Amino acid sequence: MRSSASSRPFLPLLLVLFVGSGTAALIYEIVWLQLLQLVVGSSAVSLGVLLGTFMGGMCLGSLALPRLVSARHHPLRVYALLELGIGVVGLVVLFGMPYVGGLYVATIGHGLPGILLRALVCAVCLLPPTLMMGATLPAMARWIETTPQGVSWLGFLYGGNIAGAVFGCLLAGFYLLRVHDMATATCFAAAINGAVALSGLALARVLPYGAPAGDSFKDAAGRAPGSWPVYVTIALSGMCALGAEVVWTRLLSLMLGGTVYTFSLILAVFLAGLGIGSSAGSVLARGSLRPRVALGWCQMLLAAAIAWTAYMLARSLPYWPINPWLSTSPWLTFQLDLVRCMWAILPAACLWGASFPLALAAVAAREMDPGRLVGAVYAANTLGAIVGALGSVFLIGSIGTQHAQRVLIGASIAAALLMLVPIAGLSRARDLPGVGSTLTARGLASALPLAAASILAVWLAGSVSQVPPGVVAYGRLLPTYAAMPRFLYVGEGMNASIAVSQLASGVRHFHVSGKVEASTEPQDMRLQRMLGNIPALLHPDPRSVLVVGFGAGITAGSFVPHAGVERIVVCEIEPLIPGAVGGYFAAQNYDALGDRRVHVVYDDARHHILTTRELFDVITSDPIHPWVKGAATLYTKEYFELVRQHLNPGGVVSQWVPLYESNRDVVRSEVATFLEVFPDATIWANEDDGRGYDLVLLGRTAAAPIDVDALQRRLDRADHRAVAASLRDVGLGSAVALLATYAGRGPDLAPWLKGAAINRDRNLRLQYLAGLGLNLYRSDPIYEEMLAYRRFPAELFVGSGSLPDALRRSIEQKRTRGPQSR
Repeated sequence: MRSSASSRPFLPLLLVLFVGSGTAALIYEIVWLQLLQLVVGSSAVSLGVLLGTFMGGMCLGSLALPRLVSARHHPLRVYALLELGIGVVGLVVLFGMPYVGGLYVATIGHGLPGILLRALVCAVCLLPPTLMMGATLPAMARWIETTPQGVSWLGFLYGGNIAGAVFGCLLAGFYLLRVHDMATATCFAAAINGAVALSGLALARVLPYGAPAGDSFKDAAGRAPGSWPVYVTIALSGMCALGAEVVWTRLLSLMLGGTVYTFSLILAVFLAGLGIGSSAGSVLARGSLRPRVALGWCQMLLAAAIAWTAYMLARSLPYWPINPWLSTSPWLTFQLDLVRCMWAILPAACLWGASFPLALAAVAAREMDPGRLVGAVYAANTLGAIVGALGSVFLIGSIGTQHAQRVLIGASIAAALLMLVPIAGLSRARDLPGVGSTLTARGLASALPLAAASILAVWLAGSVSQVPPGVVAYGRLLPTYAAMPRFLYVGEGMNASIAVSQLASGVRHFHVSGKVEASTEPQDMRLQRMLGNIPALLHPDPRSVLVVGFGAGITAGSFVPHAGVERIVVCEIEPLIPGAVGGYFAAQNYDALGDRRVHVVYDDARHHILTTRELFDVITSDPIHPWVKGAATLYTKEYFELVRQHLNPGGVVSQWVPLYESNRDVVRSEVATFLEVFPDATIWANEDDGRGYDLVLLGRTAAAPIDVDALQRRLDRADHRAVAASLRDVGLGSAVALLATYAGRGPDLAPWLKGAAINRDRNLRLQYLAGLGLNLYRSDPIYEEMLAYRRFPAELFVGSGSLPDALRRSIEQKRTRGPQSR
């Protein structure tokens, strides 16, 4: 039939080809998801549409190939052509994305039409390549017979594909996108596809293929009887696997820091577990006479494995005595992160990996079409994965990670019972006349362990603990805190986990995903007021404002005292934040949510700016720290160009740049990228006890001098008294005090910024640079370097009175700092 005895030695070579396929596929997946998020956004809805389309294409491809492609064609040739097609379409997607994005922006709608349009964009870009990706395993499967040994090899091919995916994930996350860009990564993946395709075509010329009699396998024996429970079981297994991955990625990113490297490590470990499990399951499927029993107990063990991971994430890993500040090398930290990921999630991932070859063995029958066998099982597994990936996002937002994990344990128990109950159930006692259905000794022996295991699994589900508030608040730094504050609120939304805490001193903190995002600390209050008031006061008459990120509402609330402002639009990606958090900081944000001028848009800021036609006088951007995965898209040259396009004539934009949890290259990249769009931008410093802390970049559509006297007169006006009071609260109660935070401007910093990496949409270098510096606290040395280039710009600060001179003295009297003064 298909693979003759003489060609079986070549099966390991086919395994190598599948490793290459997996490597290319994961590189594409990472690149495509980043590219499409730039167009359709990165909110939970957008990500759901993206993942659903990606996995849906693979599901359809696995089902379609055995039905559309005749079994007479050589499987290796079909596989090679599919790989070649993936590489070609991958390049088309890379270069065609700008045109698709332009069409999307031109026709964008809101509500349900907007979601459908996002789905259409994703389908146009992702369905062609993912259909071919999903078809590769069924295509190659026709080379292998559906004997126990052949089914075992199908499992090995699946595992090899996953092994390649692990390598592709690490290669893309730690090298290709860190050192190069998306175009380089895509071309590398396409080159792998080309090499695999040429190898497949060459093998097809030398290896014989005996096609089945007739046009297809349709006349051959069908699948094993009673197969539907197996398909439901493998679908439930896929649902639990992807659902758990979403839940555990949320929790692990809290503990390890939500960098691109953390996500790459989590995904790599998860995929490695699938590959290891698939290999073990293939060996088991080859020798097992009862694969359905093995599949059922595998699901029961998964209930315990999910409980294990839940316990590790809530009760153990957060309290490992690991202080990330002790090492300045991120590569040492990555080793610890890898160990923690493996300790927590590898057992469950291995069991999910073993489920696939066991399911294949459970439904296989001799002489059936192996393409249809693999396609159907793969499609069921992928369909379940789609449900799990999408459903878990909404489960987290509605019932939290604790109950979401309980649901996953329950689904695993259901899958196990679906397999095992018919085997351990009632058996006909044919040898006893007049007796109906009785529970035989053998059935009783099977039923008792099953009942005990089910009871134990239900107890384990009930024991799943809620994630500790300290993890939500302090994340990877939790072991460095000897005592916890009083938590006023803890919640888990679809996009982020949040908390509000209060210290004994009365200071309140707002935490997002394991880090403090806003607080009533003096230095944080000063920054938040600066982000709003500096652009509002340097604009002659601001009427409309866009605030990127609600946070504690303090930056948005800084515009409330400005009587002339008529509209304040706040863009917030996490719907939970404004309503849950705003009230705890109502005194500091001037009850912004209660002001009729404030309108909250629940979308990620980039997508809103990309799609809105509204223009603003002021846009202030206070995003989450750039080392957090996805935040770098709010620091790209293209993003700043979008911001500039949405400013009215004379408009002003302010951008937050942190100096802490960062390094020199990161800050230089942020500043240099902003200056690419606003070359005359000015830099304003928020110091902490005289030391560098963070910066505010200020860009204007038209350069103009700043009249110091006029600014003071404006603060003295009756309609600005509330504004002046707001600034006095943070020690900036006069024009001189506010403008004395001046720390330099673009042209003066040119020597310092020479060679800085420009962060672009297709080369998100910033998130890779920032991810290496999150455990560093070098804010003051970086600030000193910048101040070495600061000069008092007499042509910028003008006026007819004494205030410009007072401002000059205030700036020059600040300590002379920087390497040139040492």
